Amino acid sequence: MRPTPPQPKGEPLFGNARQYADDPFRFLTACERSYGDVVSLDLGPLETYMLTDPGEIQRVLIADADEYIKPDFQDDAIGELLGDGLLLSEGDVWQRQRELANPAFAMTRLGQFTDTIADHAQAMVDTWQDGDSRDIELEMTQVTLDVICDLMLDVELTHGQRETIRENLEPIGMRFEPDPIRFITPDWVPTPDNRKYRAALDELDGVVSEIIAERSGTEGHEDDEDPPMDVLSILLRAQNRGEQSAKQLRDEVVTILLAGHDTTALTLTYSWYLLANHPEIERAVQAEADAVEGPVTFEAVRQLDLIERVIQESMRLYPPVYVIFRQPTRDVELGGYRVPEGAAVMLPQWAVHRSPDFWDEPDRFEPDRWLDQGDRPRFAYFPFGGGPRHCIGKHLAMLEAQVILTTVAREFSLDTDREGELDLLPSLTAHPRGGMPMTLRQR
Repeated sequence: MRPTPPQPKGEPLFGNARQYADDPFRFLTACERSYGDVVSLDLGPLETYMLTDPGEIQRVLIADADEYIKPDFQDDAIGELLGDGLLLSEGDVWQRQRELANPAFAMTRLGQFTDTIADHAQAMVDTWQDGDSRDIELEMTQVTLDVICDLMLDVELTHGQRETIRENLEPIGMRFEPDPIRFITPDWVPTPDNRKYRAALDELDGVVSEIIAERSGTEGHEDDEDPPMDVLSILLRAQNRGEQSAKQLRDEVVTILLAGHDTTALTLTYSWYLLANHPEIERAVQAEADAVEGPVTFEAVRQLDLIERVIQESMRLYPPVYVIFRQPTRDVELGGYRVPEGAAVMLPQWAVHRSPDFWDEPDRFEPDRWLDQGDRPRFAYFPFGGGPRHCIGKHLAMLEAQVILTTVAREFSLDTDREGELDLLPSLTAHPRGGMPMTLRQR
């Protein structure tokens, strides 16, 4: 086994935390290109190893998945937010919740979702006017939030509930931006950021309580011929059987609300930005969308070759989840180095997706690269994670993104003054700093 992996020079007390906090995207890319497949980082409370070899990433996520858990540091503020929902739970709790939720996301149900997604997309487009300036990130957030609430919670948010969620997403997101001072500050310290975060969390919990109360009693019964199969109905029936606590129910609804819309909204936001800066590809996308006659059906989506590739390429260049972590439950060997039990293993989609080792001209937007993937390693691209903990909603997310993009492209072009690499705001997911203002052009 080789000695300790290379480590970029850090600062006293802060180690590499300030470098990472200043610009995690540039830092991750620099580490991948300068130090190789395994890099030792000093980012705070846990010894961290950044892993960029796709074969080793596959081992962590699939072959040796049973030997890894989510890191302990995710049990702090994020634990307050998501609790024992599917994203953070472990062991028997995760297994039970995943098995409960699986039927709601079954492939056999996807075709039933298409009309609902298209209706929400069309309702959004019907409010747009030629020449309007809109924050497209906000527009995509609202439509994907409406979709996930409809499909997985079977509720329609009121205007007040939608505004409450929107107003509190920012202070919640800010709490998870990299901050070297926060690394050494306990979560219980009543800093201004911590107070804003908990106030926002209280507001969000209020909406969640309203949603659960509205749905209670409408979830159907196990012996019904065709009981509702949205996630919330399934969980409410489990609660009726004594298999779901009120807190567990709350944790899952929060997870669905936040994780269920955020990544799809960001994927669409970056897709529109990239298309606006590549008009020849935008015109080809419009031609493919125009070829869809009538409503955007599930069968039509299966024929959307270019639009699917645009979405894949958008998630390669701007993966909404730009890094994930695992923690070994015993000493392991990765890339020839010993990684001790309890360390944090960082798997950075951002750096791997842009590595010249696996991608020609990696910073270039080129949807046609997906026509022939050659012998590229499987985990050179993993926007939805992988293995047993892969994103449960990945097929729904792809369907949703294709339906919304097609619906919009048939009626509008979206223009932007921004060019080049975006300035990103790192939180739990990667957001464009300042939103994504764009001008609507009716076709």
